[in-house]
Amino acid sequence: MAVVSKKIPAPDKVKVKTALLSVSDKTGIVELARALSEKGVRLLSTGGTHKTIAAAGLAVTDVSEVTNFPEIMDGRVKTLHPKVHGGLLAIRDDAEHQAAMKEHGIEGIDLAVINLYPFEDVRKAGGDYPTTVENIDIGGPAMIRASAKNHAYVTILTDPADYPELLEQLSADAGQTAYAFRQRMAAKAFARTAAYDAMISNWFAEALDIATPRHRVLGGVLREEMRYGENPHQKAAFYVTGEDRPGVSTATLIQGKQLSYNNINDTDAAYELVAEFLPENGPACAIIKHANPCGVATGPSLVEAYKRALACDSVSAFGGIIALNSLLDAETAEEIVKLFTEVIIAPEVSEEAKAIIARKPNLRLLSVGALPDPRASGLTAKTVSGGLLVQNRDNALVEDMELKVVTKRAPTAQELEDMKFAFRVAKHVKSNAVVYAKDGQTAGIGAGQMSRVDSARIAALKAEEAAKAMGLAEPLTRGSAVASEAFLPFADGLLSAIAAGATAVIQPGGSMRDQEVIDAADEHGVAMVFTGVRHFRH
Repeated sequence: MAVVSKKIPAPDKVKVKTALLSVSDKTGIVELARALSEKGVRLLSTGGTHKTIAAAGLAVTDVSEVTNFPEIMDGRVKTLHPKVHGGLLAIRDDAEHQAAMKEHGIEGIDLAVINLYPFEDVRKAGGDYPTTVENIDIGGPAMIRASAKNHAYVTILTDPADYPELLEQLSADAGQTAYAFRQRMAAKAFARTAAYDAMISNWFAEALDIATPRHRVLGGVLREEMRYGENPHQKAAFYVTGEDRPGVSTATLIQGKQLSYNNINDTDAAYELVAEFLPENGPACAIIKHANPCGVATGPSLVEAYKRALACDSVSAFGGIIALNSLLDAETAEEIVKLFTEVIIAPEVSEEAKAIIARKPNLRLLSVGALPDPRASGLTAKTVSGGLLVQNRDNALVEDMELKVVTKRAPTAQELEDMKFAFRVAKHVKSNAVVYAKDGQTAGIGAGQMSRVDSARIAALKAEEAAKAMGLAEPLTRGSAVASEAFLPFADGLLSAIAAGATAVIQPGGSMRDQEVIDAADEHGVAMVFTGVRHFRH
């Protein structure tokens, strides 16, 4: 038996005699009110909820009749009253509480059904400052927290999805709710108000340009439980924050199995990368494996972009994630289904392509409706022991950077385009990253190595293997541009790239040995530009 205080045990079953209904989201509220009324429950309500229930022909008492105080200040003050909060917070088995209720004419409230002003929706829709502030709920969170604290006696519901379970409990147990149910609903209620307040506090930080607020809370809503996490022995779930950024969290699953933890992580990486290539500049495809790109390309058509991306490393692409920057058409779909693929994600999918992908029922197909804006601001976070690391999203684009030619030879127009392409991809490769590119296609990618020289060598080796697979006389790294996402600390990394055939280099610069690297480039007639911006990704 749980304990309310040192003296009073919490009852297992509580009869629901009076219910307070006050909701912004009115989904299912009339049906719930009718079912409660049929069970003899007295209904109290407020504002728009009262009007909705009364319009359905149900007997419902306005809270103002209970408080003997009208709604004032445009509804800002209506439930902030002792007769409401006393009814929610009173310990029913405490003699002093009972005496206070009797003295002040407070009636107990056994069930509170409350959800909050649509702050998240208003923010997502781009509401102005006054409108957004006006949609910060005050009375709702206060009643939710009061009810949840007193869950020994009060059932609190904040989600229409829980209405059926409530009614099942009341029907099965003579109008009573069980303590375990009230506990679960209380836990859910506190999580709801916490996420709501997190959204508000983060909006204020953004609106007032406070980069590092004293307290930072990130909230989310459960989208789905997963079979397991990164590994089978780890439990996992997918939560969505409500951020209005097109991607895996906003996508529609057209077909296929539930996405796994790793699928979601990799699909997000793939879609964020392909979004760097605007559709108006032509079709693009990115193939991701273990959150790293193994092939990225543009092309005159989407199918050609896919083929060119696959050619970079067709071995690693097996079982990978394919992201496209434009509508998935039938011709591209026919090519994709030839390879075992875990996920395809695209802004749109044609009906013909859907039919082709349907031949592979386990292949997950996602349609998003739009691409994320690579220039948009936002936050990213990761956990460490006892803390959170929070930073702004890396929304720096090479197109916006002031490129500085530091060698005697300036890059040709084609080399400059290849440089930008390679640097755009390197932004999405785990550090240390080295990317070779030629004619809008990755030629070799080296990722996640402790040594940048090793990344350059691995990328060149990948290019040689790809050339053999395609029957080419030499790897695509010959005459390519190479990108390093951070500065080259020594000339050895550059020399490895030159040995692979690179003729142009793009890197952030900023090393104490920059001049040594520049001199090596000049000695070999290689063009080099500095971006002044690095793209570490760990």
